[in-house]
Amino acid sequence: MAWIDEVRQRARTRMQQAQRDELAPPFVADDSLETATPVVMVDASPKIDDGLPRAVRIAGAWSWRIILFVAAIYVLLRVVVLLRIVVIPVAVAILLAALFQPVTAWLRRHGMNRSLASGLVLVGALIVVFGGLGLIVNTVVGQIDTLGTQFGDGVREVQDWLAKGPLHISQQQVDDAIAQFQTSITANKGRLTTGALNTATTVTELGAGFFLTLFTLFFFLRDGGDIWRFLCRLLPRPARVPTARAGHYSWHTLVSYVHATVLVAFVDAIGIGAGLFILGVPLALPLAALVFLGAFIPVVGATVTGVVAVLVALVTVGPVKALIVLGVVIAVQQLEGHVLQPLIMGRAVALHPLAVILSIASGVVLAGIVGGLVAVPILAVLNTAIRYLAQHPTGEPTPDREPPGTKPADEAEAEAEAEAEKRDNDPAAPPSARTSLESTTP
Repeated sequence: MAWIDEVRQRARTRMQQAQRDELAPPFVADDSLETATPVVMVDASPKIDDGLPRAVRIAGAWSWRIILFVAAIYVLLRVVVLLRIVVIPVAVAILLAALFQPVTAWLRRHGMNRSLASGLVLVGALIVVFGGLGLIVNTVVGQIDTLGTQFGDGVREVQDWLAKGPLHISQQQVDDAIAQFQTSITANKGRLTTGALNTATTVTELGAGFFLTLFTLFFFLRDGGDIWRFLCRLLPRPARVPTARAGHYSWHTLVSYVHATVLVAFVDAIGIGAGLFILGVPLALPLAALVFLGAFIPVVGATVTGVVAVLVALVTVGPVKALIVLGVVIAVQQLEGHVLQPLIMGRAVALHPLAVILSIASGVVLAGIVGGLVAVPILAVLNTAIRYLAQHPTGEPTPDREPPGTKPADEAEAEAEAEAEKRDNDPAAPPSARTSLESTTP
């Protein structure tokens, strides 16, 4: 039939036209022409030709992004400063939770209710702290009379040494310095009054921060895992597992760091306190407690508190015993730096001493003593989290289930790891060597 033939002819024509369009897409068919007319494609995107090298343009692009990043950090720090009454207790509670969490976990594993376990640990910590403070206060009160006498004798002995010693400072110069000091105190009486009012305000803030720390610590010990899971659920779904796993490893690093720091501080306090007690220096127990607290700021804390112990020995028992105390402090510091830090702290975190010093200095500048206290733990946690996310962006666990960011404390172990790393970086190394390395190092 004629109409069927016509339909077939039209279909054949359309198929041929489609084949021509597929072979030459930039061409457009024209019914009036037997051939196709080429279409010229013009790139309408603007061309950047400002005479600057490409490297300069890239540097400029990175510069404004870095400026935005620094501005964001500045705003964050300003918010932290404004909320310091809340932020500082929370930070202290996190450190204390890392210290006491293993005890709470042990009690819960033995069948104790989590609220009861957390409350028991909190009450026990309060008893230990206030018992220690009471013992220190009683020691100070019991030695206050003897200390006053020894202090006066020590000051006179120091004055005599300044006048008759190698410095040859006359008694008139010493008296003038003391008189000038008294005059400056009288002239700045108004500032001292303002400082006393500020101190009263600080005491009020300390009281509020103390109770906020206790309240926060209880719930960190009781519901720390639930709080972390809730925070992770606020993130986009692809980021939940990597963030949760990074937080898990970072928490283990923080627990190891706090326990190692407590052990090192305890050894420092025992060593220096024993030296003070043997030499008959007054306030040996309070000074040992001060050394213990100062050791929580790595590298510089125990040194500064040791200097305080030397000064107390100088004005109470004389320069000879003060030099012996200085020798004890140096010996304890050498023990800490060459034995305790590599053996104990090296298992917890892998931080270069320069990074530790810079972080402490930055923390002290930004937030005072509390900043110096939390600077190194923050650096250790960030070190673990960043290294884990860089090596495991999808959130899979490390092969050895250990948090990344630690280093071997044994020299032979370090040499073996270095050799394995060298084999891994060698292109000619067999695949088995690289596989074994990946299975043993995070």
